[in-house]
Amino acid sequence: MTIEQKQAVYFQHVSKVYNTGTVALHHFDFPVKEGEFVSFLGPSGCGKSTALRMVAGLGSPTSGEVSVFGRPPEELIKYTNDIAFVFQDANLLPWRSVLDNVLLPLELRGGSKKEKRETAKRVLEMVGLKDHLSSYPRQLSGGMRMRVSIARALAAKPKLLLMDEPFAALDEITRQTLQMELLDIWKREKMTVLFVTHNVYEAVFLSSKIAVMSARPGRLSSVIDVNLPYPRELSMRTDPAFSKYVEIASASLESHESRKETV
Repeated sequence: MTIEQKQAVYFQHVSKVYNTGTVALHHFDFPVKEGEFVSFLGPSGCGKSTALRMVAGLGSPTSGEVSVFGRPPEELIKYTNDIAFVFQDANLLPWRSVLDNVLLPLELRGGSKKEKRETAKRVLEMVGLKDHLSSYPRQLSGGMRMRVSIARALAAKPKLLLMDEPFAALDEITRQTLQMELLDIWKREKMTVLFVTHNVYEAVFLSSKIAVMSARPGRLSSVIDVNLPYPRELSMRTDPAFSKYVEIASASLESHESRKETV
C-alpha cells in the first residue's frame, strides 16, 4: 500500500449474533482506506448500524475482528480522540446552550478553558452556527440541532467520523444543505468518514465508495467506486453520470433481493 492508501478500518471475517439469535452480520469483510468517504447502503435491518457501532467500540463481533488504524476500537476510544460518532438523533443536553453542548466532550480532556472555547466556536462557525452560541436546543430547528451534533463530533478533531443516518429525519432541502456542508468539512479536515444510509441518491452524492449490503444476515453484496469529481454541487444530481451510479447501486440492491427470494 502507498501512504495514500493506508488502511483506516478493517472488518475481517466479522459476524455478529445477538442474544436473541438474530444474525446481524455474517462473514463481513471490508477494508476502508484513510481519507475515503464510504457509505454503507442497504435495507433496514441489514447490519449497517451494527457495523458502525463495532467500529466505535460500542459492541464486539461474535467472531472475526474489527480494527481501526491498526488497533482495537476499544483501545482507541480509551486513549485517543481519533473516533467521533454522530447518531440519527442529535442527542443534545436540553439544559446546556449550543456552545456548552459542543464543549462537553472537550471538558473530559485536559487543556485550557480558553483553548476549548476557541475550538468549540471554530467548529460552530464551520457548521454555520456562530450566531447561536447562547441558544438552547429547544430554540433550534431539527437541522440546526444536527449541526450542533456534528460540531460536537468535530471538536475533538477526529481522524474517523462515524455517521448513522444523521439526516434521515430532516426535510429534503435541509438534508441537501447539510450534505453539502458535510462534504466541505470532510475535504477541509481530511477525515475518513463512514456514513450509514438506505438512500441511494444520498450514498452516490456523498461517497467516494459505496459498500452495498444484503438483507439480514448482513453481507457485503458489492462495492461501488463512485468516480465523480469533487467538489460536488447539487446540480450534479441531474448529470447522466450521477444517474448511472444511482442505477448501478439500485440494481445491486434489487439483484440481491431477487436472489434471496428464489432461494
